[in-house]
Amino acid sequence: MVTMPAPGDNQPATSAPEPAGPPLLDRWTVLLVRCQSGTAPPDPVPYGMNLLERWGEPQRRYHTAAHLTAVLDRTDELADHADDPDAVRLAAWFHDAVYRPERSENEERSARLAQVALTEAGVEAGRVEEVARLVRLTVTHDPHAGDRNGEVLCDADLAVLAGTPAEYAAYAAAVREEYGFVPDDAFREGRAAVLRQLLGLPRLFRTETGYARWEETARHNVGTELELLAV
Repeated sequence: MVTMPAPGDNQPATSAPEPAGPPLLDRWTVLLVRCQSGTAPPDPVPYGMNLLERWGEPQRRYHTAAHLTAVLDRTDELADHADDPDAVRLAAWFHDAVYRPERSENEERSARLAQVALTEAGVEAGRVEEVARLVRLTVTHDPHAGDRNGEVLCDADLAVLAGTPAEYAAYAAAVREEYGFVPDDAFREGRAAVLRQLLGLPRLFRTETGYARWEETARHNVGTELELLAV
């Protein structure tokens, strides 16, 4: 049973309570049962509990179970666009499962955790590799044209950018809190680079639904934050 930290991660998951409670665990259980193969696959619940412990770690302020829930909800909204919606849902569960803000290889560690855990849990090998690929894609949020699964995951992950002004301000403040160990000047420089990279994408949202719903508002919010960082 996978309960160890992701490869290369020496800090174990904590036992912090998962604020969304049983419904989120129920979503995981239904999803994994649907994706398992074989005559006697393992119980999904311990895998889900391990993931929820990770999403509840104390260093998280934005990358929390609330973010996981939001990405799952947006994935469900966009599911008709995906070639394999359940692979995208599994990737949503794992995409920030390893998160240490002082490290740069979180996505790779999360992808490797997905490969180990999902293989052990009885998920078919091709789908496991697709999940890991999708997790790695969240480094750039820049899927290739025609990558329908990647388009859904990236749109779901970036939908936070299209919040109301108050919601976006709370998101930006939570990100800053996660990087509280970084001096202000260095944070502004690094954050501005991330925002410029996003604005440099031809489209922030690749699905037609995501583009229609969120593109204009997200670009406005990101541009406003970039301007404020320069003040």
